[in-house]
Amino acid sequence: MGLEESLEVAARTDSGMVRSHNEDSVAVDAACGLMVLADGMGGYNAGEVASGIAVSVMMSEMVPVIKEGLLNDNQAASLLERSVDKANSSIYQAAKSDEQYAGMGTTVVSALFFDNRVAVAHVGDSRLYRLRGGMLEAITRDHSLLQEQLDCGMITAEEARHSQNRNLVTRAVGIDTELETEIHLYDVLAGDIYLLCSDGLNDMVEDEDIGLIMHAMQGNLELAADQLIQSANDNGGKDNVSVILVKVKQEFARPRSRLSKLFNWLRT
Repeated sequence: MGLEESLEVAARTDSGMVRSHNEDSVAVDAACGLMVLADGMGGYNAGEVASGIAVSVMMSEMVPVIKEGLLNDNQAASLLERSVDKANSSIYQAAKSDEQYAGMGTTVVSALFFDNRVAVAHVGDSRLYRLRGGMLEAITRDHSLLQEQLDCGMITAEEARHSQNRNLVTRAVGIDTELETEIHLYDVLAGDIYLLCSDGLNDMVEDEDIGLIMHAMQGNLELAADQLIQSANDNGGKDNVSVILVKVKQEFARPRSRLSKLFNWLRT
């Protein structure tokens, strides 16, 4: 069973109500189970350039490998990490070669679905949420000053909602030659809905309202994506806002040989 039959995908990106141009970039390949979202930063149009490079490089690095054959956990995690590293090098070199791009960088959040699993990579404060059984949960943790302040008890969650430090990230792709990408793997269940988003969504719309929209409109992902963007804009739209929604319609376990099935049975 191909991933196109198992995953329903909708993606949107919008400049918002304040910004004159869009520095977010998104890309999806449902057949490969691959989603990438990036939120760029930098002067002039450098943020747009950085996010565009990240998405383009990551897709071009991963799609051919995914098409070659089946992935296991280690291969999926390694593939994501290598693609982010390649994007980091590409952005860093581009910034060094052109003064107007100096200091540009981007957040990245990427999801790779395979064998009833999802590998998630992220750098910065773009997020991945999971709606399961009506409950919304953020399964990435922001690399940001605000998150560090929350973690060490310097501020409360209520104070964080109104903080002026919401957009200060502690990691970004393309800023330095070395980069630590956070990668985790999770089991996937039929009925799950995953949301990749830039902070232009969760800064403008509370998690509870994001969950309500996803739950209410889970039967129409295209409409749900539109409504998430509209809600961010209705609440001020102070930043670019991008969303990728992925609904798991059915399981997509890879075929097992009789020998591997026997081995797995003996282990249980």
